[in-house]
Amino acid sequence: MTTSPKGHDHGFTLRKNTAKLPWTIAACATIVALVLGALLVQQKSAPALASTEPGKTNFKVHFEPAMAGEEKILKFVAETIAPDYGIEIEPIGLQDPIQANRAVAEGQFDATIFEHEWYMRQSAEAAGVELTPTVELYQWGFGLYSTRYESVEVLPEGSTLLLPNDVANQGQALWLLEREGLLGLNPDIEPRTAKMADVVDNPRGFELKEADLLAMPRMLDDVDAAIGYVSQFDAGKVGRDKGILFPEPPRTFASKLIFGTEFSKTADAAKLIEVFSDPRLQEYLKNTEDPLVQGVLTPVSAE
Repeated sequence: MTTSPKGHDHGFTLRKNTAKLPWTIAACATIVALVLGALLVQQKSAPALASTEPGKTNFKVHFEPAMAGEEKILKFVAETIAPDYGIEIEPIGLQDPIQANRAVAEGQFDATIFEHEWYMRQSAEAAGVELTPTVELYQWGFGLYSTRYESVEVLPEGSTLLLPNDVANQGQALWLLEREGLLGLNPDIEPRTAKMADVVDNPRGFELKEADLLAMPRMLDDVDAAIGYVSQFDAGKVGRDKGILFPEPPRTFASKLIFGTEFSKTADAAKLIEVFSDPRLQEYLKNTEDPLVQGVLTPVSAE
């Protein structure tokens, strides 16, 4: 078919080749499909970007600056163990536990070593954050101290005993006293959760009082005995010779390597767990003669 345009006759005609149009469209569609298919295959076969990027090598790990032994542990791990795993550890001291746990939860710090699981739960709830405990690291030495008496055996009936006032550490103190046969706890409760009201057997009639752990050293002269962390009595200039009982703490109160929950399953977290699980850490805790660590931060107990 031919058509002549209206108006001037220029001496040629316009011819529409409609017969070839479907084949042209089909050919273009085929080419597009082949290109898209090739791109999809390439995308599926290519590894994810994260897997081709090098892993993190510098980690910020928090410690409690009032506990000098914790910094010593981190320095030992940073200098002796971490290089063998191809990473660097930067110890970060921050004293406020709520701020520290929030920084860990938000990923500002990669992990913390300053708390056991039960204190972590208490602190995380107060801060409104989510944390996940992992590998056990060490235990804090706990001691019963007195400036009046030289042994537990001579503590008189009715002696005043000072206990930590926070829930987690009061439970640990009461459990230790029960394990030593000095008190009896309600058998219907989990010992680590014990409070003074849960004491059901007190054969020597001890008067139990509570105080902040940091205040115990300066309050020691006003009571017959006080039970708390060795490190805090050390910091308060109370000599180890004033310790009349150093029981082995329950394993459930071991410090753990703690991460923000959203970061706890990452490859970076797995690398840190591997580093802190290295047996050289427990050997260091067992054999060190550093006074800031020896007897203060001890190897993880058997039970």
